[in-house]
Amino acid sequence: MASGKLATAPRVPPVETVHRSRFISVDGMRTHYLEAGEGPPLVLLHSGEFGGCAELSWEYLIPKLAPHFRVIAPDWLGFGKTAKIHDFDGKRARMLSHMARFVEVMAIDRAHFVGNSMGATFLLQMASGQPCALPIDRLVAISGGGFMPENEERRRLIDYDGTEEAMADLLAAMFEQPVWHLDPDYVRRRHALSNAPGAWEAVAAARFRSPQAPSRAEFGQADHTPYELIVVPTLVIAGDRDRLRFPGFAPELAARIANGEAAVLADCGHCPNIERADAVADLILEFLARDRSARAPEPPKAVASGSPEHRPRLTA
Repeated sequence: MASGKLATAPRVPPVETVHRSRFISVDGMRTHYLEAGEGPPLVLLHSGEFGGCAELSWEYLIPKLAPHFRVIAPDWLGFGKTAKIHDFDGKRARMLSHMARFVEVMAIDRAHFVGNSMGATFLLQMASGQPCALPIDRLVAISGGGFMPENEERRRLIDYDGTEEAMADLLAAMFEQPVWHLDPDYVRRRHALSNAPGAWEAVAAARFRSPQAPSRAEFGQADHTPYELIVVPTLVIAGDRDRLRFPGFAPELAARIANGEAAVLADCGHCPNIERADAVADLILEFLARDRSARAPEPPKAVASGSPEHRPRLTA
Protein backbone atom coordinates (compact mmCIF):
# COMPACT_ATOMS: atom_id res chain seq x y z
CA MET A 1 0.00 0.00 0.00
CA ALA A 2 1.12 3.59 -0.60
CA SER A 3 1.15 4.38 3.11
CA GLY A 4 3.35 1.37 3.82
CA LYS A 5 0.86 0.14 6.40
CA LEU A 6 -1.15 -3.04 6.27
CA ALA A 7 -4.92 -2.63 6.03
CA THR A 8 -6.76 -3.54 9.20
CA ALA A 9 -9.88 -5.69 9.00
CA PRO A 10 -13.10 -4.04 10.19
CA ARG A 11 -13.99 -4.85 13.80
CA VAL A 12 -17.43 -5.07 15.38
CA PRO A 13 -17.99 -2.95 18.51
CA PRO A 14 -16.58 -4.40 21.75
CA VAL A 15 -18.97 -6.07 24.18
CA GLU A 16 -19.38 -5.18 27.85
CA THR A 17 -20.18 -8.49 29.52
CA VAL A 18 -22.42 -8.01 32.57
CA HIS A 19 -24.57 -11.14 32.33
CA ARG A 20 -24.24 -14.39 34.25
CA SER A 21 -24.68 -17.81 32.64
CA ARG A 22 -27.23 -20.07 34.33
CA PHE A 23 -28.79 -23.51 33.82
CA ILE A 24 -32.12 -24.90 34.96
CA SER A 25 -34.02 -28.13 34.29
CA VAL A 26 -37.35 -27.64 32.55
CA ASP A 27 -39.30 -30.90 32.53
CA GLY A 28 -36.01 -32.79 32.40
CA MET A 29 -34.56 -30.64 29.59
CA ARG A 30 -31.33 -28.80 30.43
CA THR A 31 -32.10 -25.14 29.70
CA HIS A 32 -29.57 -22.32 29.54
CA TYR A 33 -30.22 -18.66 30.15
CA LEU A 34 -28.37 -15.41 30.77
CA GLU A 35 -29.28 -13.17 33.68
CA ALA A 36 -28.28 -9.66 34.71
CA GLY A 37 -29.57 -6.77 36.76
CA GLU A 38 -32.27 -6.31 39.37
CA GLY A 39 -35.84 -5.05 39.24
CA PRO A 40 -38.92 -5.92 37.18
CA PRO A 41 -38.32 -8.99 34.98
CA LEU A 42 -37.59 -8.47 31.28
CA VAL A 43 -37.41 -11.63 29.14
CA LEU A 44 -35.43 -11.56 25.87
CA LEU A 45 -36.15 -14.20 23.18
CA HIS A 46 -33.42 -14.64 20.55
CA SER A 47 -33.47 -15.22 16.79
CA GLY A 48 -33.34 -18.60 15.01
CA GLU A 49 -30.50 -18.52 12.46
CA PHE A 50 -27.80 -21.19 12.46
CA GLY A 51 -25.76 -20.54 15.60
CA GLY A 52 -28.43 -18.27 17.04
CA CYS A 53 -28.48 -17.98 20.83
CA ALA A 54 -29.25 -15.54 23.62
CA GLU A 55 -25.66 -14.32 23.87
CA LEU A 56 -25.38 -13.32 20.21
CA SER A 57 -28.79 -11.66 20.03
CA TRP A 58 -28.61 -9.68 23.25
CA GLU A 59 -24.97 -9.11 24.24
CA TYR A 60 -25.10 -5.45 23.16
CA LEU A 61 -28.50 -4.75 24.72
CA ILE A 62 -28.15 -6.46 28.11
CA PRO A 63 -25.65 -3.89 29.52
CA LYS A 64 -28.09 -1.10 28.60
CA LEU A 65 -31.18 -2.81 30.03
CA ALA A 66 -29.71 -4.42 33.17
CA PRO A 67 -29.50 -1.15 35.18
CA HIS A 68 -33.30 -0.95 34.95
CA PHE A 69 -34.54 -4.57 34.88
CA ARG A 70 -33.79 -8.10 35.90
CA VAL A 71 -32.93 -9.30 32.41
CA ILE A 72 -33.50 -12.99 31.63
CA ALA A 73 -32.44 -14.27 28.20
CA PRO A 74 -33.04 -18.01 27.65
CA ASP A 75 -31.75 -20.16 24.81
CA TRP A 76 -34.65 -21.70 22.89
CA LEU A 77 -34.97 -25.49 22.87
CA GLY A 78 -32.43 -26.75 20.29
CA PHE A 79 -30.35 -23.54 20.38
CA GLY A 80 -27.32 -22.26 22.27
CA LYS A 81 -26.52 -24.29 25.36
CA THR A 82 -30.07 -25.58 25.83
CA ALA A 83 -30.76 -29.26 25.08
CA LYS A 84 -30.55 -30.04 21.35
CA ILE A 85 -33.99 -31.62 21.12
CA HIS A 86 -36.06 -31.50 17.94
CA ASP A 87 -39.68 -32.65 17.91
CA PHE A 88 -40.47 -34.02 14.44
CA ASP A 89 -44.14 -34.22 15.38
CA GLY A 90 -44.35 -30.51 16.19
CA LYS A 91 -41.15 -28.45 16.45
CA ARG A 92 -42.86 -25.08 16.92
CA ALA A 93 -45.37 -26.35 19.49
CA ARG A 94 -42.61 -28.05 21.48
CA MET A 95 -40.46 -24.91 21.50
CA LEU A 96 -43.35 -22.70 22.59
CA SER A 97 -44.47 -25.05 25.34
CA HIS A 98 -40.88 -25.36 26.58
CA MET A 99 -40.53 -21.57 26.72
CA ALA A 100 -43.85 -21.19 28.56
CA ARG A 101 -42.73 -23.82 31.07
CA PHE A 102 -39.34 -22.08 31.47
CA VAL A 103 -41.14 -18.87 32.47
CA GLU A 104 -43.32 -20.85 34.89
CA VAL A 105 -40.39 -22.74 36.44
CA MET A 106 -38.53 -19.44 36.87
CA ALA A 107 -41.58 -18.20 38.85
CA ILE A 108 -42.07 -15.18 36.57
CA ASP A 109 -45.61 -14.00 37.34
CA ARG A 110 -45.53 -10.94 35.07
CA ALA A 111 -42.85 -9.58 32.75
CA HIS A 112 -42.06 -7.49 29.74
CA PHE A 113 -41.00 -9.57 26.73
CA VAL A 114 -38.72 -8.65 23.81
CA GLY A 115 -38.08 -10.90 20.82
CA ASN A 116 -35.96 -10.72 17.67
CA SER A 117 -36.80 -12.43 14.36
CA MET A 118 -37.94 -15.99 15.21
CA GLY A 119 -38.20 -14.95 18.87
CA ALA A 120 -40.43 -12.00 17.94
CA THR A 121 -42.56 -14.10 15.60
CA PHE A 122 -43.13 -16.77 18.25
CA LEU A 123 -43.77 -14.11 20.89
CA LEU A 124 -46.46 -12.45 18.76
CA GLN A 125 -48.06 -15.81 18.05
CA MET A 126 -48.20 -16.64 21.76
CA ALA A 127 -49.56 -13.17 22.58
CA SER A 128 -52.39 -13.69 20.07
CA GLY A 129 -53.41 -16.97 21.71
CA GLN A 130 -56.51 -17.07 23.87
CA PRO A 131 -55.53 -17.34 26.65
CA CYS A 132 -51.97 -16.14 26.15
CA ALA A 133 -49.38 -18.73 27.17
CA LEU A 134 -47.04 -16.10 28.63
CA PRO A 135 -47.57 -13.52 31.43
CA ILE A 136 -46.87 -10.56 29.14
CA ASP A 137 -47.05 -7.01 30.45
CA ARG A 138 -45.63 -5.18 27.43
CA LEU A 139 -44.24 -6.67 24.23
CA VAL A 140 -41.48 -5.54 21.87
CA ALA A 141 -41.14 -7.38 18.55
CA ILE A 142 -37.92 -6.70 16.61
CA SER A 143 -37.99 -7.76 12.93
CA GLY A 144 -40.54 -10.51 13.57
CA GLY A 145 -44.09 -11.34 12.62
CA GLY A 146 -45.88 -10.71 9.33
CA PHE A 147 -45.24 -12.29 5.95
CA MET A 148 -41.80 -13.89 5.50
CA PRO A 149 -40.79 -13.88 1.82
CA GLU A 150 -38.57 -16.58 0.38
CA ASN A 151 -35.89 -14.66 -1.49
CA GLU A 152 -32.15 -14.76 -2.12
CA GLU A 153 -31.26 -13.47 1.34
CA ARG A 154 -33.53 -16.02 2.99
CA ARG A 155 -31.88 -18.79 0.95
CA ARG A 156 -28.49 -17.76 2.36
CA LEU A 157 -29.81 -18.47 5.83
CA ILE A 158 -31.55 -21.72 4.93
CA ASP A 159 -28.72 -23.15 2.81
CA TYR A 160 -25.97 -22.60 5.39
CA ASP A 161 -23.53 -25.52 5.00
CA GLY A 162 -21.45 -25.02 8.14
CA THR A 163 -18.44 -23.32 6.50
CA GLU A 164 -16.96 -19.96 7.44
CA GLU A 165 -17.66 -18.66 3.93
CA ALA A 166 -21.32 -19.56 4.24
CA MET A 167 -21.47 -17.91 7.67
CA ALA A 168 -20.12 -14.67 6.18
CA ASP A 169 -22.84 -14.88 3.50
CA LEU A 170 -25.47 -15.49 6.18
CA LEU A 171 -24.34 -12.43 8.12
CA ALA A 172 -24.30 -10.31 4.95
CA ALA A 173 -27.98 -11.18 4.48
CA MET A 174 -28.87 -10.26 8.07
CA PHE A 175 -26.99 -6.98 8.49
CA GLU A 176 -26.84 -3.77 6.51
CA GLN A 177 -23.40 -2.59 7.68
CA PRO A 178 -20.60 -4.73 6.17
CA VAL A 179 -18.50 -4.84 9.35
CA TRP A 180 -20.67 -7.71 10.65
CA HIS A 181 -19.60 -10.06 7.86
CA LEU A 182 -16.11 -8.62 7.29
CA ASP A 183 -14.76 -8.91 10.85
CA PRO A 184 -12.98 -12.29 10.69
CA ASP A 185 -13.10 -12.82 14.46
CA TYR A 186 -16.85 -12.22 14.57
CA VAL A 187 -17.41 -14.57 11.63
CA ARG A 188 -15.26 -17.25 13.28
CA ARG A 189 -17.11 -16.86 16.56
CA ARG A 190 -20.48 -17.21 14.87
CA HIS A 191 -19.17 -20.14 12.83
CA ALA A 192 -17.93 -21.96 15.95
CA LEU A 193 -21.27 -21.56 17.74
CA SER A 194 -23.16 -22.85 14.69
CA ASN A 195 -21.05 -26.00 14.71
CA ALA A 196 -21.21 -26.79 18.43
CA PRO A 197 -22.35 -30.39 19.06
CA GLY A 198 -25.90 -30.74 17.80
CA ALA A 199 -26.32 -27.06 16.90
CA TRP A 200 -26.33 -27.38 13.09
CA GLU A 201 -28.47 -30.52 13.20
CA ALA A 202 -31.10 -29.01 15.50
CA VAL A 203 -31.69 -26.08 13.13
CA ALA A 204 -31.38 -28.06 9.89
CA ALA A 205 -33.85 -30.69 11.12
CA ALA A 206 -36.68 -28.22 10.57
CA ARG A 207 -36.16 -28.66 6.79
CA PHE A 208 -36.20 -32.48 6.79
CA ARG A 209 -39.15 -33.88 4.86
CA SER A 210 -40.32 -37.41 4.26
CA PRO A 211 -40.33 -38.39 0.55
CA GLN A 212 -44.01 -39.21 1.12
CA ALA A 213 -44.89 -35.81 2.55
CA PRO A 214 -46.37 -33.15 0.25
CA SER A 215 -43.87 -30.52 -0.86
CA ARG A 216 -44.26 -27.25 1.02
CA ALA A 217 -41.91 -24.27 1.32
CA GLU A 218 -41.18 -23.13 4.87
CA PHE A 219 -41.22 -19.46 3.89
CA GLY A 220 -43.33 -17.47 1.45
CA GLN A 221 -46.51 -18.79 3.08
CA ALA A 222 -49.50 -16.70 4.13
CA ASP A 223 -49.35 -15.43 7.70
CA HIS A 224 -52.52 -16.42 9.57
CA THR A 225 -51.57 -15.06 12.99
CA PRO A 226 -54.60 -13.21 14.45
CA TYR A 227 -52.73 -10.09 15.52
CA GLU A 228 -56.04 -8.37 16.24
CA LEU A 229 -56.37 -10.59 19.34
CA ILE A 230 -53.21 -9.17 20.94
CA VAL A 231 -54.31 -6.95 23.81
CA VAL A 232 -51.01 -5.98 25.46
CA PRO A 233 -49.18 -2.77 24.44
CA THR A 234 -46.87 -3.75 21.58
CA LEU A 235 -43.94 -2.01 19.93
CA VAL A 236 -42.74 -3.31 16.54
CA ILE A 237 -39.15 -2.30 15.70
CA ALA A 238 -37.60 -2.83 12.27
CA GLY A 239 -34.66 -1.77 10.14
CA ASP A 240 -35.43 0.02 6.89
CA ARG A 241 -32.90 -2.19 5.05
CA ASP A 242 -34.22 -5.53 6.35
CA ARG A 243 -34.01 -7.78 3.29
CA LEU A 244 -35.73 -10.68 5.08
CA ARG A 245 -39.01 -8.74 5.24
CA PHE A 246 -40.90 -6.52 2.81
CA PRO A 247 -40.44 -2.74 3.21
CA GLY A 248 -43.10 -1.17 5.41
CA PHE A 249 -44.09 -4.38 7.17
CA ALA A 250 -43.63 -2.94 10.68
CA PRO A 251 -46.26 -0.15 10.63
CA GLU A 252 -48.64 -2.45 8.74
CA LEU A 253 -48.24 -5.12 11.41
CA ALA A 254 -48.55 -2.63 14.28
CA ALA A 255 -51.77 -1.26 12.76
CA ARG A 256 -53.40 -4.67 13.26
CA ILE A 257 -52.70 -4.60 17.02
CA ALA A 258 -55.06 -2.52 19.18
CA ASN A 259 -52.25 -1.05 21.28
CA GLY A 260 -49.58 -1.33 18.61
CA GLU A 261 -47.01 1.15 17.38
CA ALA A 262 -43.96 1.00 15.14
CA ALA A 263 -40.45 2.41 14.94
CA VAL A 264 -38.23 1.96 11.89
CA LEU A 265 -34.49 2.58 12.10
CA ALA A 266 -32.57 3.96 9.13
CA ASP A 267 -29.59 2.18 7.57
CA CYS A 268 -30.26 -1.00 9.53
CA GLY A 269 -30.91 -4.62 8.62
CA HIS A 270 -32.68 -7.56 10.27
CA CYS A 271 -31.07 -7.28 13.73
CA PRO A 272 -31.39 -3.70 15.06
CA ASN A 273 -30.80 -5.14 18.54
CA ILE A 274 -27.21 -5.77 17.40
CA GLU A 275 -26.61 -3.27 14.63
CA ARG A 276 -28.28 -0.28 16.35
CA ALA A 277 -28.26 -1.37 20.00
CA ASP A 278 -28.12 2.15 21.45
CA ALA A 279 -31.19 3.32 19.52
CA VAL A 280 -33.10 0.11 20.26
CA ALA A 281 -32.31 0.37 23.97
CA ASP A 282 -33.64 3.93 24.02
CA LEU A 283 -36.83 2.82 22.28
CA ILE A 284 -37.37 -0.11 24.64
CA LEU A 285 -36.71 1.88 27.81
CA GLU A 286 -39.03 4.69 26.71
CA PHE A 287 -41.77 2.25 25.74
CA LEU A 288 -41.56 0.17 28.93
CA ALA A 289 -41.45 3.23 31.19
CA ARG A 290 -44.60 4.72 29.73
CA ASP A 291 -47.38 5.49 32.23
CA ARG A 292 -49.90 2.65 32.30
CA SER A 293 -52.71 5.16 32.74
CA ALA A 294 -51.76 6.97 29.53
CA ARG A 295 -54.18 6.78 26.65
CA ALA A 296 -53.68 3.74 24.44
CA PRO A 297 -51.96 4.76 21.20
CA GLU A 298 -53.81 4.96 17.92
CA PRO A 299 -52.72 2.59 15.12
CA PRO A 300 -49.52 3.92 13.47
CA LYS A 301 -50.01 6.31 10.57
CA ALA A 302 -46.38 6.95 9.68
CA VAL A 303 -42.98 5.32 9.81
CA ALA A 304 -40.45 6.57 12.30
CA SER A 305 -36.94 6.84 10.96
CA GLY A 306 -33.67 8.46 11.82
CA SER A 307 -30.05 8.61 10.84
CA PRO A 308 -27.43 6.78 12.92
CA GLU A 309 -26.68 10.11 14.59
CA HIS A 310 -30.26 10.78 15.68
CA ARG A 311 -32.48 8.85 17.99
CA PRO A 312 -35.63 7.61 16.24
CA ARG A 313 -39.02 8.60 17.58
CA LEU A 314 -42.07 6.40 18.07
CA THR A 315 -45.08 6.84 15.87
CA ALA A 316 -48.58 6.27 17.07
